[in-house]
Amino acid sequence: MFQSKLPHVGTTIFSVMSQLASEHQAINLSQGFPDYMISPQLMAYVNEAMHDGYNQYAPMPGIPALRNILADKIYKLYQVNVNPETEITITPGATYAIYTAFTTFLQAGDEVIVLEPAYDSYIPNITLNGAKAVCVPLKYPDYAVDWQKVKDAITVHTKAIIINTPHNPTGYVWTADDMHMLDEITSNTNILIISDEVYEHITLDGRMHESVLKYENLRARSFVIYSFGKVFHATGWKIGYCVAPEALSKEFRKVHQFIGFTTNTPMQVALAKLLADEHEYLQLPHFFEQKRNLFLNLIKDLPFTIYQQAQGSYFQLAGYEKISKLGDKEFAIWLTQHIGVATIPISAFNHDGKDDQLIRFCFAKKDSTLIEAAERMKKLL
Repeated sequence: MFQSKLPHVGTTIFSVMSQLASEHQAINLSQGFPDYMISPQLMAYVNEAMHDGYNQYAPMPGIPALRNILADKIYKLYQVNVNPETEITITPGATYAIYTAFTTFLQAGDEVIVLEPAYDSYIPNITLNGAKAVCVPLKYPDYAVDWQKVKDAITVHTKAIIINTPHNPTGYVWTADDMHMLDEITSNTNILIISDEVYEHITLDGRMHESVLKYENLRARSFVIYSFGKVFHATGWKIGYCVAPEALSKEFRKVHQFIGFTTNTPMQVALAKLLADEHEYLQLPHFFEQKRNLFLNLIKDLPFTIYQQAQGSYFQLAGYEKISKLGDKEFAIWLTQHIGVATIPISAFNHDGKDDQLIRFCFAKKDSTLIEAAERMKKLL
């Protein structure tokens, strides 16, 4: 036998709730994946790529056509020149890219500041690299950043800060002021930044995505992570990319070549072609705003408390204190078993299980799915 590197980690809450949903024929609004089809054009491009022979290993950093069009996209969106040859690496998913970034620079004894609630892979990634997660709570109930607490958490051992905007699970979208504060507290330090921006195109109500790429000083110290799965409704493809300055990308690729080495070739070819059509991603704010508004309208008369409409991502938080005094995990299980709708408890995103009696709904679903979920939840009245 051997000693576990993650002795306190079990199956993720996402797998648990999806399995529970399956067992009880519940509508799955828990795990963050769409239940509608991806672009027919994208499928056609993949099929074409396979028939054209793009079925063997791609270059380790990704095919040039994809990296080139991503560099063009970044310039159009953020007016930043990124070298596609040395600063963009295609990866087998965004979660993989986050792990690889941590593994690139973390040493035993290092500390990483994590803003909670946080995506559940962050802390295990840090732990696996022999480092320590220093958790800083976001402000309840809007989950904005408490910058004084971030400053107070910095020590001589702080190696990095991981940020996420638009934010999963809360839907908060960072402002320019947030980015200026991050710039201020990391200036004249050696602190690195991992910026999880997988929902970059899902900003609602006219908000703009503030990428660290737009801020020169931040960009110079950042690994910026993106996901094709979130953008093109194809989470099962597990394809993402990392943008980082040449020196950081060089070290990132040293690790990448010995973990994944490369990424699915025909999908890369297809994505390079689809990205030529800007409408495919520029229409996403409108698409998901309609989804959010539909869902909120459907549940407006139900006994949930909406403290804040989602500003971005495709998740909506809801309080259930008018329904039950159960802890959020127990309530999410009860809702699945007895009402037939699966959600995610927010305490799962806090290292200490902090419970604000909130659950997370995913509204990246067909309208008919959202309508049926709301219909089932009328039993709560």
